[in-house]
Amino acid sequence: MGRPEDTETTAHEAVFGVADSVVLLFDEAGTVVGRPYAAERLLGYPAAELGGRRVGSLLAGDEAGRLPEILATSKRDGGWSGVLLARHRDGRTVAVDVTVLPLPGEAGPARWLVVAVGAAPSRQWTMGPALLERMVTEMPIGLCFVDTELRCVWSNTALEHFGGGTVEQRRGKRLAEIQPGMNADIVESKMRQVLTTGQPVVAYEHVGRTRSHPDRDHAHAMSFVRLDDDNGRALGVCYAVVDITDRYRARLRLALMARASERIGRSLDVMGTAQDLADVAVPALADFVAVDLLDAVLRGAEPSPGPTAAATSLRLVRGGAQNVRPGGVKEVLEPGEPSGYRPSSPQMDSLAHGRSWRAAHLDAATRAAAIPISVAEAAAAAEAAGASDPVPHTAIVVPILARGVTLGVATFLRTRRDEPFDEDDLRLAEELVARAAVCLDNARRYAREQAAALVLQRSLLPHGVPAQEAVDAASFYRPADELSGLGGDWFDVIPLSGARVALVVGEVLGHGIEAAATMGQLRTAVRTLADLDLAPEELLAHLDDLVVQVTRDGNVTDLGGAPNPAGVGASCLYAVYDPVSLRCDLASAGHLAPAVRAPDGTVTFPELPPGPSLGIGGLPFEAVELPLAEGSVLAFYTDGLIAAPGAGKDGLRRVLESRDLPLDELCRSIVDELAPSRPYTDDAALLLVRTRGLAAGQVAVWDLPADPAVVARARVMAARQLAAWGLEELAFTTELVVSELVTNAIRHASGPIRLRLILERTLICEVFDASSTSPHLRHARTTDEGGRGLFLISQFTRRWGTRYTAEGKIIWAEQPLELDEAALEAAAPALGPNSGTDLDLDSVQDP
Repeated sequence: MGRPEDTETTAHEAVFGVADSVVLLFDEAGTVVGRPYAAERLLGYPAAELGGRRVGSLLAGDEAGRLPEILATSKRDGGWSGVLLARHRDGRTVAVDVTVLPLPGEAGPARWLVVAVGAAPSRQWTMGPALLERMVTEMPIGLCFVDTELRCVWSNTALEHFGGGTVEQRRGKRLAEIQPGMNADIVESKMRQVLTTGQPVVAYEHVGRTRSHPDRDHAHAMSFVRLDDDNGRALGVCYAVVDITDRYRARLRLALMARASERIGRSLDVMGTAQDLADVAVPALADFVAVDLLDAVLRGAEPSPGPTAAATSLRLVRGGAQNVRPGGVKEVLEPGEPSGYRPSSPQMDSLAHGRSWRAAHLDAATRAAAIPISVAEAAAAAEAAGASDPVPHTAIVVPILARGVTLGVATFLRTRRDEPFDEDDLRLAEELVARAAVCLDNARRYAREQAAALVLQRSLLPHGVPAQEAVDAASFYRPADELSGLGGDWFDVIPLSGARVALVVGEVLGHGIEAAATMGQLRTAVRTLADLDLAPEELLAHLDDLVVQVTRDGNVTDLGGAPNPAGVGASCLYAVYDPVSLRCDLASAGHLAPAVRAPDGTVTFPELPPGPSLGIGGLPFEAVELPLAEGSVLAFYTDGLIAAPGAGKDGLRRVLESRDLPLDELCRSIVDELAPSRPYTDDAALLLVRTRGLAAGQVAVWDLPADPAVVARARVMAARQLAAWGLEELAFTTELVVSELVTNAIRHASGPIRLRLILERTLICEVFDASSTSPHLRHARTTDEGGRGLFLISQFTRRWGTRYTAEGKIIWAEQPLELDEAALEAAAPALGPNSGTDLDLDSVQDP
């Protein structure tokens, strides 16, 4: 016979159908009474150990705290069922299905009956169908089952929100019949893929239009899984649909803004930035975009702050436009051309009030006012020709505002896409325009500053080669900062007295507007000192003193307020070429010697005394005399020209020797060859000159004794020379100039006297004497015996002056080759018996 325990277990299995179960009785105090069945199988406790034990001690975690509520519910409702977590004897947590029943009072001390069964999968599944039904019908995710022919078998309630009807209306239909705007071919191809492979497709994104929202694209995340029977045969496909339109549009907007950040404002060009805005917005946001800017913006001027009240009088210019092709709006305006809108248009209203405007649907009147006049004219022309253009049906107008000023207006139109602009589109357009507006304002400010910088640079550098006969010249300047065009290198060609010419090249440390301003100061100082006809070494000494004085005053500071000595460390090379003697005198202040190409093509670099850079002070400058053959080419340059790897002086020599080109072409060719890389490490300036000599017939020289009687002879010789040159009309004024200059030399100087006439672009008269005393202009009274000589010379000549040599001085005067009758008439009252010419011309005999 079996044991009593076995008999009881068998009876228990017969009643409950499972072995892992236990029946407990406990009293009002929660103490186990009676003998529990199968407690050891479920919880690991022998029946003997459970008697007298608290029920709460058999539960895990906080489950004991639920007992009062469970018992109250059981007493009120006649029972309670649910899942509790029990504690196994070995410490494990066991999920058990518990039923608590209240017992009648005649049951003795026991007041509650508890039946606990292990929560096996079979027991859980018996609880599932009701929950599964509620889950399928009430969840917000659309579900649908289709058979192997992709016809709808069943769908849940949530799928009805996408349109297409109830499950009865869907049953037996394909997706193309249920949702015509969903592009069913693509979706059904995914279903066939799942039927064939058995591999699910998860979170496939599809964009289309549903029957519930036929006027706008919606995005859906779709997942597909194959359903099989017990034999593995495919029964169909179950797919789930979730509307992710908001997330999809947000992602598109983020992508569009990221693209805008990357593309808009890539350059500091106003027109380019406006075109970037149009390019980014089409086709992502609109089918046609026009960006119109105020004319002042393109000129770099400062527009009026705030909205533009007098918008109707504004001049708008097309900054950029983009269009969806083909079949888009026709635009006939090119960037930079004037654009127009009607006075009552939304564009003018936006400019006047600084507000955006949106029309979800354009009627005929609003369309006529909102579209640009150029677009309307193009559409009318197409219609007259028998063609038809797409008609804009929705529009957005956004003013372009940045830092409190109005820069223009942007117009967005849709033609091909039938979706109207909504509030989200308006906010996106405003954000795009706001981003572009800052870039446009930066470009406008840069254009203004660059224009000012270029005006400064052009005003500081020479504007071509002045008229003179000494040299042919060509130049090229390439700043290190090509955006601003500013640098500290300079060059100059300065006509001097006696048909000579000064050739200058210099370099200021640094770049930008500070270096350009310093360069302008130094160039002006050089031109001023050159007008004094100083020798090269003397001129550089005076220039050095000027830089030292400015540095000592300390009145030049940088933007941070720290001292910034202008010109300190700058270099300068000053040369004077004489076409009569074919001689060039050079002196350097820390600058490189020029390259000299002889007429036979050989290139040399003359040795120059290494003078100090400007601003050092206290050190002398030395000059060298360089004889030059006519037709020699001198290359004056800054170190930026030869700083590139592989360049150097050898590179300059190679280019000069190998290329026999006109000066302009040779100049550009040298710079492109030696300084081609960008960004440039330093400014590069190059001045090329080809020397010329005056023919012997253009110069006449006479040595005269210091005898007053020679004055008349000098006048006659000058008149004969003018006759030989065919300049008889200048004879009277030239004789007057010669008389005054020679007479002054005889009266106030000593030593030999030399008279020289030079025929160049002007007629130059020079008188040399051994005195260092400088004459000065006087205004003689009518009773004075003299003092009118230099006054008369100043009236009859273009300019006059004095230059000093090692042996004395030269007083010179230049006359234009055409006689100035007005000057002669104005000076006539000064002519008379008391003028400086006190010798009778008629008494002079032929020499």
